[in-house]
Amino acid sequence: MPISNRTIKAIQEGGWIRRMFEIGIELKDRYGEANVFDLSLGNPVIEPPPLFAKNMADLATSSVKGMHRYMPNAGYLSTRSRVAELLSLETSVPFTANEIVMTCGAAGALNVIFESILNPGDQVVIFAPFFGEFTYYIENHQGKPVIAPTDEKFHPILSALESFIGPKTRAVLINSPNNPSGALYPESLIRDLGSLLEKKQKELRNEIFLVADEPYRRIIFDDLTYPFIFPHYEAAIAVHSHSKDLALPGERIGYIAVNPGYREKGRLIDGLTFWNRSLGFVNAPAVMQNAIENLQGISVDIAQYQKKRDYLYNELTSFGYQIVKPQGAFYMYPKIPINDDLKFVQALQKHNVLVVPGRGFGTPGYFRISYCVEDKVLEGSMEGFATVAKNYGISR
Repeated sequence: MPISNRTIKAIQEGGWIRRMFEIGIELKDRYGEANVFDLSLGNPVIEPPPLFAKNMADLATSSVKGMHRYMPNAGYLSTRSRVAELLSLETSVPFTANEIVMTCGAAGALNVIFESILNPGDQVVIFAPFFGEFTYYIENHQGKPVIAPTDEKFHPILSALESFIGPKTRAVLINSPNNPSGALYPESLIRDLGSLLEKKQKELRNEIFLVADEPYRRIIFDDLTYPFIFPHYEAAIAVHSHSKDLALPGERIGYIAVNPGYREKGRLIDGLTFWNRSLGFVNAPAVMQNAIENLQGISVDIAQYQKKRDYLYNELTSFGYQIVKPQGAFYMYPKIPINDDLKFVQALQKHNVLVVPGRGFGTPGYFRISYCVEDKVLEGSMEGFATVAKNYGISR
């Protein structure tokens, strides 16, 4: 057997996003790309800001020696300083480069964090719906994911969370704006979550980290603002990626930020830097660190995503779909009218509409739409959504 039993199980049970994406490739080969409406993968079609292209051109012709050599495993001091400068401005918390570790995207960052903080059997609480690979990131490092519920707005239920925190709890992982629901956690919730974790730390005499996965924190709609965790909890770690805000998912560039007020930050940063190297990432890509250094605070045109959200939400709700209107990211998470989310997704596939079943995010009663696509793809999918809604009796 060429692969492990764990790998076989993971392939069979997980990977729903990629599975739908691959089905989309098959359908495009069969019916032509223009006739297939692939809403499965969060792969932005909006191009990076023009300054990124300029930076890349400048780097390509640069005569600076050593630009492609190793650097400190935490990343270039100049890049980390720019990240810290912006975080200080946004959070009113005094960050320095010493609290920043540049990483190979948010996925690399989370793996580095969990390798650094987890002992075998430690638990990490996540909230359903969740990005499906969270469970693998935790299990990669001998941790155990514990899944807690959310309310009708996809916000964590703190009264329920308390019962999920025990002696083996090492971290609580939040993702806001959320993939797949687009829910943005309000500051009052973050504040109350911090208070609850402080209380549980004292009760259990056990340190609990609050980890925020925030690759979508700049993609927020309706003039809302992103509430950072740092002012509300000491043992706080945030993960950011430029995959979404700068439309660079293939470049794998992001960072970890540790709360400057955390008393053990020196030892934690040492651990993060060590595992950034020893897990095989070694360091974040040198070219990308240079390319994004002066792009901190810049993002793609968020208004384009809000326009797509409004179009999709208005059309689908007019067909009868029940949806919590997303406040950020570029996903929508409609409720299905039957008990089998895979069957419903397969019904949409018959009309060449590709979406992801909710079971891939820990909530089988839903399906995820990714609307970071061309407008013509969204528009072309409407006939399929309308027909399936009618067939299942949910049309208004």
